[in-house]
Amino acid sequence: MERIKQALERARNERGTEPAPAPGGRAPAAKGQGDGKGQGDGKIVYSQTRTFALDDKTARNNRLVTAIDNPMAVAAYKILRTKVLQRMKHEGWNALAVTSPGQGEGKTLTAVNLAISIAQEVNHTVLLVDFDLRHPRVHEYMGYRPEKGVSDFVFNGAELSDVMFNPGIERMVVLPGREPVFNSSEVLSSPKMVALVEELKSRYPSRIVVFDLPPVLSADDALAFSPYVDGALLVIEDGATTKDELVQTLDYLSATPVIGTVLNKAEDVPLQSYYG
Repeated sequence: MERIKQALERARNERGTEPAPAPGGRAPAAKGQGDGKGQGDGKIVYSQTRTFALDDKTARNNRLVTAIDNPMAVAAYKILRTKVLQRMKHEGWNALAVTSPGQGEGKTLTAVNLAISIAQEVNHTVLLVDFDLRHPRVHEYMGYRPEKGVSDFVFNGAELSDVMFNPGIERMVVLPGREPVFNSSEVLSSPKMVALVEELKSRYPSRIVVFDLPPVLSADDALAFSPYVDGALLVIEDGATTKDELVQTLDYLSATPVIGTVLNKAEDVPLQSYYG
């Protein structure tokens, strides 16, 4: 525990201390991480974080909520966002893992769209963190090619301000991966990563941190990282995830509150069912 505290202190010293929000809710230009830490009527200015404009064609092709034409899907994500925020506010939480039992069940797309939906809710900022270190894909959904990723922060001493980017969506910042990390579970539970996570969770009181984690049954990454989040959202695929896989996943995550499940790729679901 002492080693983690020392690593956290070193990480803070390396990045410096950021100024408090200015009167009226306008966020000052951020120093160090530069991840736009304000809320309110003032437009957030990113002085350090790279800004990347997500185009409509990419958003539409990748089924992002900013360009979805299906009103039922948009409504579903808004309801998911509201239910997640209500639960997290009630519990005093701000760090959520999104995972699934197996691969290809839609957890990354769900994490991305949930983060975008939270950013559209003006009372919060959101940080989307790609901790699926073996298969980092969050940036691909936005058509972004990161010059640096989480691995560069961990192994090469890169500053977070050189890794994070804003996808042109106000109140949203992404910490992407870049290249695969194959000793990923060890990296996720290392003192440097624990210190990073604690800093990301504690820096801004209005910020929700969404972690895209690997599938629970494919590696031990999600299990190794689960003690560092407040709760988990489980994505399952209609017609693909088996009952045994779901039971085993919930058993593995028994020490972490699972706040709900998302049934992905379901067909012919009437709109009123989203309100059930």
